[in-house]
Amino acid sequence: MAKRIQLLVSAVDKEAHVLAEQMQIDSDAVIVNQCGQYGYEEFKRADHRIQVFSMAERGVGLSRNTALLHADADICAFADEDIVLCADYREKICRIYEELPDADMILVNVKVAPARRTYWNEDIHRINYRNYGRYPAYSITARHEALLRANVHYSLLFGGGARYSNGEDSLFLRDCLKAGLRIYSHTVCIGEEKERESTWFSGYHEKFFKDRGVLYHYLYGRMALPLSFRFLWVHRQEMCSSVSVKQAYRWMKNGVEEARRRIV
Repeated sequence: MAKRIQLLVSAVDKEAHVLAEQMQIDSDAVIVNQCGQYGYEEFKRADHRIQVFSMAERGVGLSRNTALLHADADICAFADEDIVLCADYREKICRIYEELPDADMILVNVKVAPARRTYWNEDIHRINYRNYGRYPAYSITARHEALLRANVHYSLLFGGGARYSNGEDSLFLRDCLKAGLRIYSHTVCIGEEKERESTWFSGYHEKFFKDRGVLYHYLYGRMALPLSFRFLWVHRQEMCSSVSVKQAYRWMKNGVEEARRRIV
């Protein structure tokens, strides 16, 4: 039996009808629009139900949690406002869950500009604690029932509009692994990202490294400092052209120590 697919879209200051057309949405969807006011709208696109929840608050974690709260389909797929979906994305998602019947979550490919690419699945493999950290929200599809069973949600501390700039997707996948969900990567591609200015990245400066240190504390605990140094050494040519590795490490260490002092 065909599975019902539902997109969970995080957007900022968008007109929902226009956005649905731009994204080429061809399934049910929940759009959470952070637009400075509250409201609810529902409309049909083809035969699909599009629900739009407008909210005054900002924060990508809050937006994704709100979408999850209202999800009710067999399979959910997270998306951002700058993703243009393939015409057959519903069929592709249904097919991969037939191929991997034991999967609770499947991380799929979405084309992005080379400078922004953090991953590209070349094969089908199991996701574990060694390889979960590269995946953005728009790669995530999941059985809705599995998410409910795991009782997982997005952090409100990390991501656009939050105190710390990014890392909410890694934390979410980490929590899914801790809850025992079976996660796979798959080579299927369901869309392409339209290039736009980042909502959180403004350069490799003190806040970038300090925020990364806070994130590493939550991700890695006692291993945060050695893994911070490893991260900087691996990416030193890209990230440390205007600041030394030593200084960047000092900032990351400050972030780790800040996180250790806080009770959050």
